[in-house]
Amino acid sequence: MTFQTIGHRGVMGVAPENTLRSFTQAEQAGMDAIELDLHLSKDGALAVMHDATVDRTTDGTGLIADMTLAELRRLDAGQGERVPVFEEVLDAVGSPLQAEIKDVAAARALAEVMVRRGLAGRVEVSSFHDEAVAGIAQLVPGVRTVLVASRWGGDVVERAKAVGAATLALNIRRLTLEVVEEAHAQNLRVIGWVVNTQDHLRLARALGLDGATTDHPEIRRAGRFTA
Repeated sequence: MTFQTIGHRGVMGVAPENTLRSFTQAEQAGMDAIELDLHLSKDGALAVMHDATVDRTTDGTGLIADMTLAELRRLDAGQGERVPVFEEVLDAVGSPLQAEIKDVAAARALAEVMVRRGLAGRVEVSSFHDEAVAGIAQLVPGVRTVLVASRWGGDVVERAKAVGAATLALNIRRLTLEVVEEAHAQNLRVIGWVVNTQDHLRLARALGLDGATTDHPEIRRAGRFTA
């Protein structure tokens, strides 16, 4: 069983998050997959950004949903990087991607790109929103989906099964062996996030996780030798 290491927003520990620079560095570091976040712009573009606003990660202010792609393009997303759209990431790197739907409205636009470009085998789709996970599965035949949770109740495995997710991505700080074992019994994979320290990496391996999302490339190297 291989342990998958996923670059969080690229490798945001060493490059501006959710930028082409971060994604290409993640690929160069040999990450097994690269995670990114999607919001829909005012004019329907799949903007790659974590927050609903541009305030934290760019030199601008305001909601992504209130800005056109042209307006987003004028912002500095760190070290001179621009806010990319999903299609640019697809072209910039060849690695498998995990696309997280932050804005439920982005699901249909993402589905259109995935169907048009035949991406079901390359792009795994994740979300905190149950309805987004269920919805993308209906729109993209054969897509692999991930239900993400930071805090959850005793029904999290049932929720994942109900929306057809193949994987649970759960906060490593709250994960328990009981949840992992229940998920594995239901043939669900479990990914821990965000694993940025040796202690968390050891915990991920001790819990028998199938992988981890990390901000730092060195976690991938260490993960190959951590039992």
